[in-house]
Amino acid sequence: MGLVEGKVAIVTGSGRGAGKGIATMLAKEGASVIINDLDAEPAEETASEINATGAKAAACPGSVTDKEFPDKLIKKAIDEFGKLDIIVNNAGFGWDTVIQKMTDEMWYAVMDIHTAAPFRILRAAAPYFKDMAKKDKADGKRVYRKVINISSIGGLYGNAGQVNYSAAKAGQIGLSKALAKEWGRYNVNVNVVAYGFIQTRMTGTIEEGQSFKIGDKEIALGIPSANLAAISKMIPLGRAGTPEDAAGPVVFLASHLADYITGEVIACSGGLVI
Repeated sequence: MGLVEGKVAIVTGSGRGAGKGIATMLAKEGASVIINDLDAEPAEETASEINATGAKAAACPGSVTDKEFPDKLIKKAIDEFGKLDIIVNNAGFGWDTVIQKMTDEMWYAVMDIHTAAPFRILRAAAPYFKDMAKKDKADGKRVYRKVINISSIGGLYGNAGQVNYSAAKAGQIGLSKALAKEWGRYNVNVNVVAYGFIQTRMTGTIEEGQSFKIGDKEIALGIPSANLAAISKMIPLGRAGTPEDAAGPVVFLASHLADYITGEVIACSGGLVI
């Protein structure tokens, strides 16, 4: 029996990077997983890889910032697998510069994906979680469901050149702590994992030239290689985290081992404090 055997999970931003690591580990531990990514190709590819192992996954590509998408995402999980037990709000990106150069567009785009999108997804899930809690009570059962929001040590300590990202990630923590108090009566645990330096497209070298689009704008991904080396030296454990490292605390919080933990923040950073 896996740690989340028989559970159904949604993981946003799980076609690549840390999200893929989370979805893959949840599936390995027995969950059926909805794979979400902005792009259909990585979402379908990750779902296929999971299905090839004998676990169950289905793709639901689309932008979590689309105001109509949260209802579609929740419905997909219930229609595909019959229920919903775990939501991991992982999707995100950075659009960095110092405050005097930061535009309103940059501010609101980052706030939208990291704070508004999780809010809308959880709001869409609220009627289902409430109804299931009532049903469980009527059946004489106590079933815990889980929400894990992915924040950052930037949200804990702030990071120069990332006032939008740091504010948005801090907002996720406030959202989670408030919702833990609202949803305790429904036996929904709401917690946060705050990542440090995890190996993803966002933390590669900017010289690699990776990017993504917001509307008609091409946003560069990555960190200058000189800065990358300096950051790596600051990590007490001496290395960046892998997607598997990132997945571990999420799977723990999604499991029965964390049934009495709610409203908490776990830093997954190798000891890095910025």
